Amino acid sequence: MIKKIISLIILFMLIFSYIYVLATDSLYVWSGSVETEAITTSAFLKTQEGNFLNLTSGSAILMEQSTGTILYEHNIHEQLRPASVTKIMTILLIMEALDNGIISLQDNVPCSETAASMGGSQIWLDPSETLTVDEMLKAICVVSANDCCVAMAEYISGSQELFVEQMNKRAKELGMNDTNFKNCHGLDEDGHVTSSYDIALMSRELLTKHPTITNYTTIWMDTLRDGTSQLVNTNKLLRNYNGCTGLKTGSTSTALFNLSASATRDNLSLIAVIMRGETSAIRFSEAQKLLDYGFSNFEYYTYSNTSEILRPVLVTKGTKQSVDVTFNETAGSLIPKGQTSNITTTVVLPDSVSAPVNKGDKIGEVVFKLGDEKLASIDLITCNSVKKINFGNMLVQVVNSWFNLLR
Repeated sequence: MIKKIISLIILFMLIFSYIYVLATDSLYVWSGSVETEAITTSAFLKTQEGNFLNLTSGSAILMEQSTGTILYEHNIHEQLRPASVTKIMTILLIMEALDNGIISLQDNVPCSETAASMGGSQIWLDPSETLTVDEMLKAICVVSANDCCVAMAEYISGSQELFVEQMNKRAKELGMNDTNFKNCHGLDEDGHVTSSYDIALMSRELLTKHPTITNYTTIWMDTLRDGTSQLVNTNKLLRNYNGCTGLKTGSTSTALFNLSASATRDNLSLIAVIMRGETSAIRFSEAQKLLDYGFSNFEYYTYSNTSEILRPVLVTKGTKQSVDVTFNETAGSLIPKGQTSNITTTVVLPDSVSAPVNKGDKIGEVVFKLGDEKLASIDLITCNSVKKINFGNMLVQVVNSWFNLLR
C-alpha cells in the first residue's frame, strides 16, 4: 500500500511539473552570437622585409603549410623556369584523379612512343610495357621520371596537351597568377614559367589535401620491375634533415637548381621553395636555412578539436538533464615560439539551456588571445539532441518508477 501511495504522489508531482512547463515555456536563445572566426594573419607574424638570411638564390619563400602564412620572402613573384618542380602540379592532378575515382592505383598505364621518347630524367619506359599508377607515381616522385609524367598525362586526359590545359586551369583556381605551364614534366620551353610563391601554393595544396603523397615523396631508395630498376631520390634532404617529408627537386642548365622542400616537426609543417640556385648544394643548404629559421622561431598551437568534450550544460524542460558540448571545428594558429603560456582562453557558455536541443546547435564560444591580439573565436556546439519533456515522457517515467518500486 505504501508503495502505491508513493507512486501516486510521484504521478501528481510529474503532472504538476508538466503543467508548470507548459505555463513557463520559453525558447532559449544564446545572446552572445558571434560568427566563427579563424584568424591566420597575425601582427606577431609579419614577414620581415629584406633578404635577412642572405640567400644567394634568385627567389625564395618559406610558407607555413596549415595556414599558408608567409614567414620569409625574397623575389617571390619573379617568373622563372621551374624545371622538374613542375611535376608537383602533375602529381596533384594525378592525386585528384585518384580521389575522384577517374583512375586507381592498380590501373595499368601504357606507354606511348611519345612518352618513351622523352629526354632528361626517366626510367626508360618501353612502348611494349605497362606500369601501374602506383609504380608511375613512385617513379615520378622518387627519380622525377619525365616519361612517366607523359604516360600519366595521356592516360588521364588523352594527350599531354589536354593535360597541360588542366594544369593551367588548376593553377588559376589556386591563385597561381605567375604561372604558365607548357608541359607536364618541366623540360625547358619558352613561356613555361612560375614563381616561388606559386610553387609554395601548389605544394601546400598537394600536402594538405593529399597527405598520403608523402608515402612516395619520403622514399629514399626503392625498385621497380621486380627489382631490376633501382630508384634513388633526388632530394638529398630526406637523408640529412630531420622531419623532411619531400617534396620535389628540379634543374636544367637554363633554370639552374630549384627545390620545393617540406618538413614537419612538433605539429609544425613548413614549405621552403628555392629557385635559381647556382648549384645543387646551394639549393639544399638554402632550403635548410629557411626551414631552420621557421622551426627556430615559430610553432603551431592547436586550440580546438572536434573530438574534445568541454563539459556538460544543464538542460531544463528536457528528457535528459544535460547535454555535452564540443568545438564546431578543429583549428589552430601559427604563433612565435615560446608564447603558448601567454595564450588566454575565454569560454562563454550559459549555465543551462531549455529543451528542445538539437545536435550541432550553437550554444556558446571560446575566444583565444595572445596578449591583446585575438587569435580566434570558435563556436561551441551540442554533441547530441535532447527532446522537450511532454506528458507522454512523464507517463513513461511514472510507469517505470512504479514498476521499480514494486520490485
